[in-house]
Amino acid sequence: MPRVLVEPARPHPLGAHYDGAGTSFAVTSRSASRVQLCLLDDDGTERRVDLHGPEDGVWHGRVDGVGPGQRYGYRVHAAFESGGNPNKLLVDPYAQAVAGALEWNDAVFQVRQPHEDSAPYVPHSVVVNPYFDWSESIRPRTPWSDTVIYEAHVKGLTALHPDVPPELRGTYLGVACPPVIEHLQRLGVTAIELLPIQQFLSENRLGEQGLSNYWGYNPLAWLAPHNGYATADRGQQVNELKTMVRELHRAGIEVICDVVFNHTAEGGPMGPTLSLRGFDDKAYYRHDPADPSRYLDVTGCGNTVDASNRDVLRLVMDALRHWVTELHVDGFRFDLAVTLGRDGDPRRFDPGATFFDLVHQDPVLRDVKLIAEPWDIGHDGYQVGGFPSGWGEWNGRYRDALRDFWKGTDHSLPRLARRLTGSADLYLHARRSPTASVNFITSHDGFTATDLVAYEHKRNEANGEDNRDGDDHNRSWNCGVEGPSDDPGVNELRARQRRNLVASVLLSHGVPMLLGGDELGRTQRGNNNAYCQDNEISWVNWATADEELIRFVAHVTGLRRDHPVLRRTRWLTGRPNEVTDRPDSAWFTPSGRPMETDDWERGYARAVGLALDGRAVAPEAGGEAETA
Repeated sequence: MPRVLVEPARPHPLGAHYDGAGTSFAVTSRSASRVQLCLLDDDGTERRVDLHGPEDGVWHGRVDGVGPGQRYGYRVHAAFESGGNPNKLLVDPYAQAVAGALEWNDAVFQVRQPHEDSAPYVPHSVVVNPYFDWSESIRPRTPWSDTVIYEAHVKGLTALHPDVPPELRGTYLGVACPPVIEHLQRLGVTAIELLPIQQFLSENRLGEQGLSNYWGYNPLAWLAPHNGYATADRGQQVNELKTMVRELHRAGIEVICDVVFNHTAEGGPMGPTLSLRGFDDKAYYRHDPADPSRYLDVTGCGNTVDASNRDVLRLVMDALRHWVTELHVDGFRFDLAVTLGRDGDPRRFDPGATFFDLVHQDPVLRDVKLIAEPWDIGHDGYQVGGFPSGWGEWNGRYRDALRDFWKGTDHSLPRLARRLTGSADLYLHARRSPTASVNFITSHDGFTATDLVAYEHKRNEANGEDNRDGDDHNRSWNCGVEGPSDDPGVNELRARQRRNLVASVLLSHGVPMLLGGDELGRTQRGNNNAYCQDNEISWVNWATADEELIRFVAHVTGLRRDHPVLRRTRWLTGRPNEVTDRPDSAWFTPSGRPMETDDWERGYARAVGLALDGRAVAPEAGGEAETA
């Protein structure tokens, strides 16, 4: 049997930590009366070790001879109503790697088969080797004002790339291949924002339909890189991810991770018991005070993580620091970030919530890029412009305004002017910079740019929900023909519209974000909710790349890079209707006449000119004057 050594005077870092001779294990469960570490051998043998504790809720122990690649899990003995059930093998909340996949079986459900062992059907935690050669890799540390973000999916970006070796397509190492990095450099991209790469699961419902959770917004283990994007899963995923980050950094490209801390893959009360629920259901998830058996759900995913609980906050903060210090990523985009600001009152968003204070004070996290998806589906859930200083936000109002303008349904000049110049109406009052606005017109969630100008109605039948899923209000225009067209005039108009969309994003004040594949002309065949399409609907088809559009995108990012006046960090003093002795911008009618008060109050036009004078803000703009 393995030998457990305990040194009570030493701290017990949560998770599994290999020291060269053995591994220490520690996990939190305040509801448990007993916690067993389960070491899983390749022949199916399970060795159980009772951990020592609890010490402030922490159970711990050290096992000699256990090293990288060892699979393990936990069994928690606790009251059934708190989620405890030793028949359910649990994934370590601090697991740095996960092996295997979930096999849907009644045994994984607390409510269906509470007495059946789930070990054969669930993923297992893995001990990892902490040593890696970063080869003096240096973080790019690109300023917000110089940042151009490229949103991409690890698998979708490379699954069909002809110049990526077949065995590496769809993996971290595939993204690290020179042809992919060279393409990003050619575009002028400074940061790649990856859809979730925390270990995630696919829902049973999707599996029964022959589909899967492609996007990855269904997390299981917050510290672990997803094993499906690696060539092997006994810890190799960690080093392969590190290799990807290292190679992107060598190319001057930052890595931003889309992270999901608002809910987990355990779903509602009837869902599987896989990790957090089994350690302490009442602590990790929000429950209805009127009926504790029910979850409060402001995510639409069955459960809501309780960001007001100190153990939850510790786990979230430790996970974020792990991705920065150990995996060297450069920032995060927080899915449904409003949920993290629902502190004491879950019905109300609070920009002064504990989570935001912790991040602001943290010496590791306060210096990385933090981007909020500023909404969830709960009460008070739309919070564009409401996040604290230091945060960027996906600006949904920018997306909507620019789509409406180019569609031709809303030529409101004041609205357009605000969005092109950094959305002062959203951020200036809070003393936030124009770079708080992450400007986008397309993202993973919705139409691609090609589909935005080719479809007015979604085509989501492949998702198996009778086309009921996805947004019905896309603000799209098909240019006269629904779907693909052989009409040269229609196709030329669509090509021009795509250029308009890209140029708007890249020449606006704020931080531009491009949807990966838009520069190639990628289509999802009208599907605006391709979360479950792990196939050619979602993958980037490099064989049909639009070379002319690629050159155009590279040209416009070059303009942005070469002209500091387009990358301002301070607000314009020539905003609409503002009287100033020294404006640094001026607006013009299509005839070249300066805009007057009546023009703004009339408020509508099909064209407008904006002149930006860099001399008024030297040395930031290099003393230059130019017209955009």
